[in-house]
Amino acid sequence: MKQFLLTLTVILSVNLLTGQNYGFGKISKEELEEAYHPKDSSASAAVLYRKESINLFFTSNEEFMQEREVHERIKIYNKDGFDWATKRLYLYRKNEQKENLSNLRGFSYNFVNGKIEKDKLKNDGKFEEDYNEFTKISSFTLPNVKEGTIIEYKYKIVSSRYGIDDVIFQYSIPINKLEINIATPEYYVYKKQYNHKASYLPKIVDSYKNVTIPFEHKINISTINEEHIPALIEEAFVGNIDNYRSKMAMELTAYLNNLKLVEKSFSFTWDDVSKTIYDNKNFGGQLGRFNIYKEDLETLLSGVEDDFEKAILVENLVKSKVKWNGNYGKYTQKGIRSAYKDGEGNVADINLMLVSMLRSQGVNANPVVLSTRSNGIPLFPTLSGFNYVICSVQKNDEYILIDATEPYSTNNVLPLRVLNWQGRLMEDTNKSRWINLQAKKHSTQSTMLNVKISDDYTVTGNVAKHLSNYRAYLYREKYANVKVEEHVKSLEKNKGAIEISELNVENFKNIAEPIKVNYKYELTDAIDEIGDKLYFTPLLFLRDKENPFKLEERQYPIDFVIPNSEKYLVNILIPEGFNIEYLPTSEAIQFKDSDVKFTYLAQQNGNYLQLKVQLDIVNTLILPENYKGFKAFYTKIVEKQAEQIILTKN
Repeated sequence: MKQFLLTLTVILSVNLLTGQNYGFGKISKEELEEAYHPKDSSASAAVLYRKESINLFFTSNEEFMQEREVHERIKIYNKDGFDWATKRLYLYRKNEQKENLSNLRGFSYNFVNGKIEKDKLKNDGKFEEDYNEFTKISSFTLPNVKEGTIIEYKYKIVSSRYGIDDVIFQYSIPINKLEINIATPEYYVYKKQYNHKASYLPKIVDSYKNVTIPFEHKINISTINEEHIPALIEEAFVGNIDNYRSKMAMELTAYLNNLKLVEKSFSFTWDDVSKTIYDNKNFGGQLGRFNIYKEDLETLLSGVEDDFEKAILVENLVKSKVKWNGNYGKYTQKGIRSAYKDGEGNVADINLMLVSMLRSQGVNANPVVLSTRSNGIPLFPTLSGFNYVICSVQKNDEYILIDATEPYSTNNVLPLRVLNWQGRLMEDTNKSRWINLQAKKHSTQSTMLNVKISDDYTVTGNVAKHLSNYRAYLYREKYANVKVEEHVKSLEKNKGAIEISELNVENFKNIAEPIKVNYKYELTDAIDEIGDKLYFTPLLFLRDKENPFKLEERQYPIDFVIPNSEKYLVNILIPEGFNIEYLPTSEAIQFKDSDVKFTYLAQQNGNYLQLKVQLDIVNTLILPENYKGFKAFYTKIVEKQAEQIILTKN
């Protein structure tokens, strides 16, 4: 019977889809009454219909313009889907290349007392803000959104750019119906690039038509007409999920003249990209010497000979003189002189300044351009593939990487946004090469836990943590602007009935040293007393309570980003009048040739129980085909940590 009902539900949903009216405003009662998505009951929302048309048209000024029209209808099933009622559009604004939003219309639809009620998007739901020097954000939020609402909107973006933004085929929610039409004149030659890491790829039909207005030429057309596109599901430790999104990039490779011959080629190799970037006045033009910082450097580096020592001192000088304004970019926004004078700049202002300063002192320093984790991994050689730059310093066969935008990053301990596979090191306009960006330094978090069980079975003691490299960096980032009271609350969160006191943190601002964290605790719910026996888990509030890897199967790799070790040393004073009835057995397990190792050692030492637990992550990337094995491995870790010590009264 259940199977019959399931089949019937799918058939009805398919019939509803095929018979649906997608005209703007043609919302049906059946759509509004739908309580959950028929193919994905976990979905908080779904795109019922999306139509996107991209067209390069000839204007009266005898030039081509790009027009992008979007019509989207979204069903919101529950509160988790409310965010889909807000749309953010990034509009490019640089010199003559501008994008303008027009024809924006939107409505919210609700089913109230047997009738469809609609609310119009008004001016108080529209917003504008500057994202950076070259980008403006136009956003809008549909009104009166609640569980069951359908929102619908249309808009048009007209642009003087010939570059076409990525065409997205997949969202984090299901798409019921997707129609895309891309029409480009034969004078602009585009190469389609697909994301081959994606698990879903639509069928794309290519055709053409001949037109005679305003002159005779051919229009190349690409069409997508798809149904039931699955959601791109976020998975634990996936890194940037956008790297696995189904999408298509349109690379402009050439421009043809009136005779249909190549007038200008835009086809790039990575060497071409590197040269184009380096030759830009806001990149390579910023790497010479500047008098504005000359005296500061002479005072700072007097008597210093080692290049790495110079690099660290100059990095600290840049951090003290210039603050990051939050903007990314491979090109300077203000230029080195203005940024140094004003004390503020974007990523390139700061890190190209660092390269310039070090080169002026004879240090082998070079810029490294890269794509941040949020920007994804470039699918092909393109200028837009790089959106960030850092500094490399080489001494003999050794090199260090530096990003001076963050106060708590240091050499070879970079912000996590930078750790995205590889970057392009540029020595000059004609010499560049790939360089590994993955974390070099092994990071550790060592914790010592002392445990004393009181007569009322309250547990008290001390915790001492030692964090190095990325573990220390992440701790500093998390608690940099947090008051002591909030710091304590954060440490207490999800740890049961615990009260933490006498918190002390050493070396917080001394980024060259590991962080040391010490505090006292009192825990009132750690011990279960049953008859004359006491039961408790020796790691107390520090254990993993559940396996973060819950999916039966996984489509994308697990990315731990940094190699690291977690170490725990627990000393438990056996209360007077009790003996050990059961102590968890010691065990060592490993995953796939020691890529990840877990050791658990429990023993009695006089009046103390001692526990040593360690998790080592050596290989930070676990491939999907190894997921089931890793999930089972991690389940064993959680189960082992949950094993209890049993003490019995004499």
